[in-house]
Amino acid sequence: MTYALIDGNCFYCSCERVFRPSLKGKALISLSNNDGCVISRTDEAKALGIKMGQPWFEIKHLEEKGLIGLSSNFALYGDMSDRMMSIIGRFSPCQEIYSIDESFADFSGIAEDLTAYSQKIRAAVLRETGIPTCVGIGATKTLAKLANHIAKKQPSWSGVCDLTQLDRYQLADMMKNIEVGEVWGIGRRIARRLGELGIYTVFDLARMRPEAARAEFSVVVGKTIQELRGISRIDLEELPDPKKQIISSRSFGLPMTDRAGLQSALSEFVAIACNKLRQQNSVAASMQIFIRTSPFDKGKQYGNSRLVTPPCPSADNLVFTKYALRALETIWRPGIKYKKAGVMLMDISPADTVQGELFPVEPEHNNRAQLMVALDGINARYGRGSVKTGSIGFHDREHWYMRQELISQGYTTSWSEVLIARA
Repeated sequence: MTYALIDGNCFYCSCERVFRPSLKGKALISLSNNDGCVISRTDEAKALGIKMGQPWFEIKHLEEKGLIGLSSNFALYGDMSDRMMSIIGRFSPCQEIYSIDESFADFSGIAEDLTAYSQKIRAAVLRETGIPTCVGIGATKTLAKLANHIAKKQPSWSGVCDLTQLDRYQLADMMKNIEVGEVWGIGRRIARRLGELGIYTVFDLARMRPEAARAEFSVVVGKTIQELRGISRIDLEELPDPKKQIISSRSFGLPMTDRAGLQSALSEFVAIACNKLRQQNSVAASMQIFIRTSPFDKGKQYGNSRLVTPPCPSADNLVFTKYALRALETIWRPGIKYKKAGVMLMDISPADTVQGELFPVEPEHNNRAQLMVALDGINARYGRGSVKTGSIGFHDREHWYMRQELISQGYTTSWSEVLIARA
């Protein structure tokens, strides 16, 4: 097998630059929910010493040195990702979309030179979306990820690193110069423990016995070592497995104290989670809701959750909304500044394996499947929230929606914000 990993360079920032060419060459960052911390940064921002995850308030003063911070425009990034992935899919019969900006592709059986072939992919993505990419090629998915890291870090590879063209000695020399924490699946905690065992580089890890790694760490680390040796142990997943839990939550733009606002927020989170549940043709047997204050708030701290179980597994917005609001009544406390809330659907199973109740407690629940189909269809066509449950309401949601004071236009997702070309 031969795998390729294609990903967009500083993807969020690159999406912004596509529609604002004046940002090219500038120190640019994208910020997380509520403009909290850095989640994407350009090379120019790195040169200013900005780290991933660094809070915005700590670096805001660097605006004087040319730093530009933008709120994350997730609708735009998702649309650009769909376009990029569809282009990549034209070049491989098998594709696994790994994340919003990363895609594995099966290069087995491609007759032409793989480096030249990868440059064609890069050129097509850049031409049709404006997103710059790098490509890593390897005999396993882990080696492809490693090759992609090399392609990004070493300009001499011109954006494509093909490890299949190296002999074992060249590959070993390259591995000796890469820290073990750069390996796919090796996080900071495991990297620290590996360091305690004298394993500091990718080469050191590749030499470790897989059996010892499984005993000391996990089966996954054992497979990773075999992958680094060129033995494929992680297959390409063209269709992701259905999620076992679905979470919908949000930190509020401003602290919230009123119960009506929390009811509205939780109702919307239920609608989002249930929509995801129906998209994978599943139902959930239980749900947990939670509300809490900010851990950084110097005032009164409070957090609580409640688990609810409807009579029958469901994917119905109305069912879970009713139980969520009932549960909220038992944990809401007045005078508290709530900063985050959310719902988590659990005990998920395929919808076609659930047997209906012979004597249902609430018979109308079994007759609303078509209503949910209609709701999803309308919202897909006219935009999320076009039709919604009454408890979401029409409250002033600026308090509990994300704070995005620096967000860009919906260049590809809103007709009113599409760029207009003038002669």
